[in-house]
Amino acid sequence: MAEPGPGPSRARQEEPGAAGKEEAAPAPKKRRLAGGERYVPPPRKLNAGVSFGAEHFAETSYYFEGGLRKVRPYYFDFRTYCKGRWVGRSLLHVFGTEFRAQPLAYYRAAARAGRLRLNEEPVRDLDIVLKNNDFLRNTVHRHEPPVTAQPIRILAEDEEVVVVDKPSSLPVHPCGRFRHNTVIFILGKEHGLRELHTLHRLDRMTSGVLMFAKTAAVSKRIDEQVRQRQLEKEYVCRVVGEFPEHEVVCEEPILVVSYKVGVCRVDPKGKPCQTLFQRLSYNGSSSVVRCLPRTGRTHQIRVHLQFLGHPIVNDPIYNMEAWGPDRGKGGKIGKTDEELLKALVEEHRSKQSLEVLGIGEEDLNSSGESKDCGNSGDCTKSAEADPVNGSSCPAEDEKDPERNDVAACPLNSDTNLEMLDKDKELSLCENQEGRTGEKGGEEKDPLCVECRTSRRDPSPKELVMFLHALRYKGADFEYCSSMPEWAKEDWEE
Repeated sequence: MAEPGPGPSRARQEEPGAAGKEEAAPAPKKRRLAGGERYVPPPRKLNAGVSFGAEHFAETSYYFEGGLRKVRPYYFDFRTYCKGRWVGRSLLHVFGTEFRAQPLAYYRAAARAGRLRLNEEPVRDLDIVLKNNDFLRNTVHRHEPPVTAQPIRILAEDEEVVVVDKPSSLPVHPCGRFRHNTVIFILGKEHGLRELHTLHRLDRMTSGVLMFAKTAAVSKRIDEQVRQRQLEKEYVCRVVGEFPEHEVVCEEPILVVSYKVGVCRVDPKGKPCQTLFQRLSYNGSSSVVRCLPRTGRTHQIRVHLQFLGHPIVNDPIYNMEAWGPDRGKGGKIGKTDEELLKALVEEHRSKQSLEVLGIGEEDLNSSGESKDCGNSGDCTKSAEADPVNGSSCPAEDEKDPERNDVAACPLNSDTNLEMLDKDKELSLCENQEGRTGEKGGEEKDPLCVECRTSRRDPSPKELVMFLHALRYKGADFEYCSSMPEWAKEDWEE
């Protein structure tokens, strides 16, 4: 199989799809072609199973700086089969209409560099018309956002399950801009825990008890408990103000406003849900509250607390000025969904904190929203599984399902790539082993805007949200983590 070009070892597999499966490149064997006919190989069948192995974990490495875990930039192949709506359209037209995060000049330069391949052949002409089953590969220089350097603590492990205490800011599995800075990859790379099956999910900014099955049989058994609502989940959080002393039950329906940014709100058209809240303590300015979700909708706990007028103290979405003077209390926002999203993004942009949302400028400029899930896990098996993320995927997973297929290395529109010397070979940089220094050296990729962009790192404090999964109980198991420091009765910021 022809490779996209010289450089470091690259992933041979796409991020697995919504059914926990992966797409393999088409078979290289070709049939005899008629004059002028372009060969389009048949798609291979999807292979079930756990998708990440040693070659994926070896793509790059970590380094630690300023209380943050960082990933050395690396080359990665995004792969996709031709979407039905692309058939009969030119590659240039698809790039120009559906992947607007970067100018067409980027794709022309990428083609000259040998980074775009169609059916494993270099793309020489972007005017080529796409056919059904065409297989597209785009090699990009990938930069991941930093996460907290706090280690993942293993709470329990036996022959059936692994239970960990997940730190805030870590996605459970690869999604969006995150791959190596995820629980799945860190467990595989640093603890030798591989071929794990995701049983439930926690939002990226939520910490606490997280379970994985070691075998498909265990995964199926616990999944059945999930579907029959036999699991009990208990969370603890710190909210604004003096929460009522009596038990509070909130049953407001929740609607997803944006999968890309990961925003929900109370709305009559939303999905029914129920959360029980019990105050544990009050320190004069904020309250610690126990949360007992009876259903599992996206951001259910956070949205219900906002509706009650007691948002989580440092919630980077639901405790923002963008929601209005009352911060969304009682569902009063005074903005359309579009105005709300714009205000949220602008508020974080002004604070240089878009990374805290798990998005970048390229996410905002890419193609439109889709209610289909683009995450790398098994969405369907987690229906009603988690009160923070629920039957949908986690907020960090709810990106446009096509954003990362072939358009993952944005360039500013004013970057004059057309002026790059067409005779200059834009080959891939040295592999990570050839670089020097703890931070991976100063090698720059000529097509990568991230290599030329200086970003403010989030502080470790910004990567913590005061929402913690304290307990997870099933028919034959119960796992608990310790109460976080911020949840102690006498805690003060």
